[in-house]
Amino acid sequence: MNAYVYGYGPAGKERLIVVDLGVTFPDMDGTPGVDLIFADLAWLEENADRIEAIFITHAHEDHIGALPHVWNKLRKPVYARAFTGRIGQLKLEEAGIPPETIQIVEPRPQVIEAGPFKLQFVPISHSIPESSGLVIDTPAGRIVHTGDFKLDGNPVVGEAFDPELWHEIGREGAGVKALVCDSTNVFSPQPGRSEATLAGPLAELISQQSGMVVATTFASNVARLKTLAEAGRAAGRSVCLLGRAMKRMVQAAEETGVLTGMPGTISPEEAAEVPRQNLMLIVTGSQGERRAASAQLARGKYLGLEMKEGDTFLFSSKTIPGNERGVIRIMNAFSEMGVDVVDDHGGLYHVSGHANRPDLEAVHDLLRPQMLIPMHGEHRHLREHAKIGNEKGIASEVATNGMMIELSGKAPRVVEHVEAGRTYLDGSVQIGALDGVVRDRIRMALNGLCLVTVIMDEDDKPLGEPWVELMGLPERGRSGAALTEQIEDEMAQFLDRAPAKLVSNDDKLDEALRRIARQVSMEEIGKKPEVVVVTSRLME
Repeated sequence: MNAYVYGYGPAGKERLIVVDLGVTFPDMDGTPGVDLIFADLAWLEENADRIEAIFITHAHEDHIGALPHVWNKLRKPVYARAFTGRIGQLKLEEAGIPPETIQIVEPRPQVIEAGPFKLQFVPISHSIPESSGLVIDTPAGRIVHTGDFKLDGNPVVGEAFDPELWHEIGREGAGVKALVCDSTNVFSPQPGRSEATLAGPLAELISQQSGMVVATTFASNVARLKTLAEAGRAAGRSVCLLGRAMKRMVQAAEETGVLTGMPGTISPEEAAEVPRQNLMLIVTGSQGERRAASAQLARGKYLGLEMKEGDTFLFSSKTIPGNERGVIRIMNAFSEMGVDVVDDHGGLYHVSGHANRPDLEAVHDLLRPQMLIPMHGEHRHLREHAKIGNEKGIASEVATNGMMIELSGKAPRVVEHVEAGRTYLDGSVQIGALDGVVRDRIRMALNGLCLVTVIMDEDDKPLGEPWVELMGLPERGRSGAALTEQIEDEMAQFLDRAPAKLVSNDDKLDEALRRIARQVSMEEIGKKPEVVVVTSRLME
């Protein structure tokens, strides 16, 4: 959920630009029921009058996904290149925001002026078309924000990495004051491999299969989609794309001219009529997403298509840490069907979109920055990247969420910490991570719920017995009796002998009944449920 802010000017009055507004995805363990997670922009909202513009480096969800959810809080012009801008416009349209909010710009040498900043989008290779780094010029010096990148001279779709261009950026004027750099693959010791190296192995694998072939990859990896489709057609197969996100990416890439020569595809209805040995599906859901096409096929039929014994399912992707459980669930489901599951085979059928350690060092050498701020990685990645910089004589600092770093001196200096929490999109409502909503949801899921209803008459006497409803709890406990009846009996006995001062006070009555429900539950089932007490009082 990337969101970076650059400022220039007197302390506390800096003019600001925002780079990327991304999301991350929830998990059932820590954020059950949540749809999306993005940065808490409270500080930016408070300083919205100081923001000049928003710049989006590329169209991956962790860089652009929050834009439709937070733009109304900031209401600033958005700049992006054609493909990224088209994806963003589609998102804004769905949210009822005018698509012209995003201004499409050309890459360097075009310069966008935003207050004291002058920016250029610089083409850089990644696993999505038209990814760009940013050259940010200020009166105090030049910052290079790489965005996500790899060094690929033949990325199949999109622009190749041009070392001369980046060397030129490092030599201009006074050089690069600060490099803010992708750190994702800093622990990978070998140089990264080109997307083009996958064509041969994929074509060979697909040509050897006798049943239907299904492949999944990241929907945004348009180059991989083209390579897979070409391999399928070369093997004499009709190719069908399954998944809304995948179709949207291909359409946007073709509309903006970044994708050409994509083999023709057929509809799911047409695919259902094609003999299995002549069919290839390319589907969404490489990370085990429950509603994606991969998971739907693993559960049975999807749009009239189903996997059978002798078919092959290929993961042309790497499993992102944290998604292993969902991916393995799908793999096992296919295995039970008799489907052969093939993963990336140690890189044979997938290459990363991020620069490995030697590639990062090559960029350091091309730009020769005075300072290095590692970004885009876990803390251990940032720390390792900073070590590399320091060893080369580049002043480096690990920046964690909310950390404000001054770059105007000879070395980066931490000057302030901004409260930087998380915002949850929960259905159609945005809530704070610390609001307690999700915490209560987790507590109910872990402990179950006990709802107690009590009616008191005008004299503060119980009108009938308490009524208990249970959710997420066993019906019977150790004694074999119904748990609801035991709780109700204990509460009825308590109300018969409780002093008038207690039963006339809602708070004290609530506390007492809650304690009884939890005590009985603990004795009978070994759990203390969440308890809600509803007390109704009849008035004269």
